[in-house]
Amino acid sequence: MFAKFARSGFLIAALGIAGCTNSSVQDFAPQYASRQLPEKILATFRAKDMDKNAPIMARIFKEENTVEIWKQKRNGRYDIVATYPICKWSGKLGPKYTEGDRQAPEGFYTVRPSQMNPKSGYHLSFNIGFPNAYDRVNGRTGANLMVHGACSSSGCYSMTDPQIEEIYAFGRDAFQGGQTEFQIEAFPFRMTAANMARYRNDPNYDFWKMLKVGYDNFEITKVPPKVDVCEKRYVFNQTAPAGTTFNPAGACPASTQSDALKVAYTEYQSKYDAAFASALNSSKPAPRPTILGTKEAALVADWSKRRARGERVTMDPPVLEPDGTVMQTTTRMGRIDSPLGRKMAALDAENAAKQKVAEEKAAAVAAAKAAKEAEKQRIAEAKAAKKAGKTVQPDDANAIAVVPPDQAAPQEAATQTASGDDTMVSKMKKRLFGMFGG
Repeated sequence: MFAKFARSGFLIAALGIAGCTNSSVQDFAPQYASRQLPEKILATFRAKDMDKNAPIMARIFKEENTVEIWKQKRNGRYDIVATYPICKWSGKLGPKYTEGDRQAPEGFYTVRPSQMNPKSGYHLSFNIGFPNAYDRVNGRTGANLMVHGACSSSGCYSMTDPQIEEIYAFGRDAFQGGQTEFQIEAFPFRMTAANMARYRNDPNYDFWKMLKVGYDNFEITKVPPKVDVCEKRYVFNQTAPAGTTFNPAGACPASTQSDALKVAYTEYQSKYDAAFASALNSSKPAPRPTILGTKEAALVADWSKRRARGERVTMDPPVLEPDGTVMQTTTRMGRIDSPLGRKMAALDAENAAKQKVAEEKAAAVAAAKAAKEAEKQRIAEAKAAKKAGKTVQPDDANAIAVVPPDQAAPQEAATQTASGDDTMVSKMKKRLFGMFGG
């Protein structure tokens, strides 16, 4: 039993290191996957002519901090049934490039029943399916990117626990009704003409223009677009000729599209172009920070790796400025509270103690050497004084007095007189001892 708890505890601690991971620890995971949708939402279904188990799709908007749930009506078109504020998402506007860059993904993703996790360490969760075909062919890496509860994110879209219970229930009911997969469309912002004009000079703009084609297709049809990848880019609502397929890395086939959609898209685009031209003279509100490509992603990923190893790093990841300089938003340093972090802290303390001992030893050696050099200097000065005809006398324990020759003669005479007196006294004592016996 103890071993079981120890293993489970280790897995839970690992969640704090890995960020958005997909835990299946049954002994500790909350079980809320069977919660039913509230009556308010069921009433919305009835008002909009929807079945409870009808298919769904989700849209995510980073800048607006919003998750939308859309559901199919009996006429086949989708309508919005719920909107939730995102509790937390990490990174900046822009796609996810590499493992550890802390970016929440942008693009078109697919969720299947196997990606639903009722035993998540984050209350409830489902994996959004990153990397998809587009991400893989463009060399983008990462894993365990989810929509989950617990309001904690390291690259995921994190909701409050009550929110994820409802969102999870939407997906569960749709799967029970026969839907085999549902689409998640993740965008940096609502792709209106005004917003696209605001971000027209951003390095991610071409990527966002590509996403906008899929966004527009849904706005026109109110049906999730068919998504394929060829020539390393997304294509939407295209039908490949018989016997051909869409190859993510290969040339796009001579695909076709329905005439009705072509006409509707042309009309939609014409209105958009006029609105975009009008919006060019306005830049309010100011654009939000965006990730500046693979270079900034690599900087953040390196920070994430060092942090995961338990190293002492800045509390926030580095930021790449448009001019290429690297900035730190904070100078505060710290470690994650984990077994690795505590181990690294203990090693640092041990190394600091060793360094202190080494510094104290070096200081003692330097002091002894200085004393030895001072003694050599004193002896050298004494020899030099003697050679110059000076008399050297000790003045105190640490000094030498040099007496001039004209002062030395009387002192020498006094010494000699005292010595003569001592000799006479000694002789007298010997004679007396000889006469009377010692």
